[in-house]
Amino acid sequence: MKCPFCQTENQAGAKYCISCGAKLPEQSQNRAAQAETMKKAGSSVFAFGAEARKQRVMQAVEPGALISDNAYNAVIVGVLLWGLIINYILCRTVGDVFRYVSPTIFFIGYIVMAIAGILISSRSQNVIVSFIGYNLVVVPFGLVISTLVEYYAEVDPSIVTNAFLYTFLIAAGMLVLAVLKPSIFASLGGALGSVLLGLILCEVVLLLFRVQQHVTDWIAAGLFSLYIGYDIYRSQQYPKTMDNAVDSALDIYMDIANLFIRILSILGDSKDRGRKS
Repeated sequence: MKCPFCQTENQAGAKYCISCGAKLPEQSQNRAAQAETMKKAGSSVFAFGAEARKQRVMQAVEPGALISDNAYNAVIVGVLLWGLIINYILCRTVGDVFRYVSPTIFFIGYIVMAIAGILISSRSQNVIVSFIGYNLVVVPFGLVISTLVEYYAEVDPSIVTNAFLYTFLIAAGMLVLAVLKPSIFASLGGALGSVLLGLILCEVVLLLFRVQQHVTDWIAAGLFSLYIGYDIYRSQQYPKTMDNAVDSALDIYMDIANLFIRILSILGDSKDRGRKS
């Protein structure tokens, strides 16, 4: 955190500049509030994909559009990795997006791009168009993640490392569970959607009243963990086309991105409480 008066770099959370002694609480609070808002943003956009899942199962597909199971799953993995690599590049090159654009402009652009990307991907049956929609979601999500990564890395770099590790292990565990015990996820769709909607409404109210709720991060982390397994299971129920592979990768990507954001928040809050105690 830079002092606005002498530009000296200070430790995250510092109240006074180590060089000139200027008070820094307002800047710290604004940054923390922005981080709190950004971590809630992902889950609210996520809700738009629920109806598309239902329509995808029922869609009529030309026999010539079908591909083998191996090719289908390879496309899912490849597109998913593409999105994660884009996020990594954004984290390495952009960092805090608020250095380049105001929060208001960013959030408007984020909502427009993410919703447009989900709608384009879910409504199109053209793999190229769906891939464009996928990237319209990946880029704003990546900017949210890059900003949060830089914020929490300033508090403690191990928060980011551990969040990545936990996210990877949970995603791998859900993959194994979805492959070995798919029946576990067969009837979860309605319940997960209802919990997600309730969580979004709860967090919007808490955000409006500026109430920090650490419990909701734990609920959301559990919810998106289950969504990873559920969307992996659902991806195997759709007609196996290139377009459906891209759409399935988008579902799983949003699950993983939201889980990573929530784990970052949980670990960051734990570290913050540990420093204050």
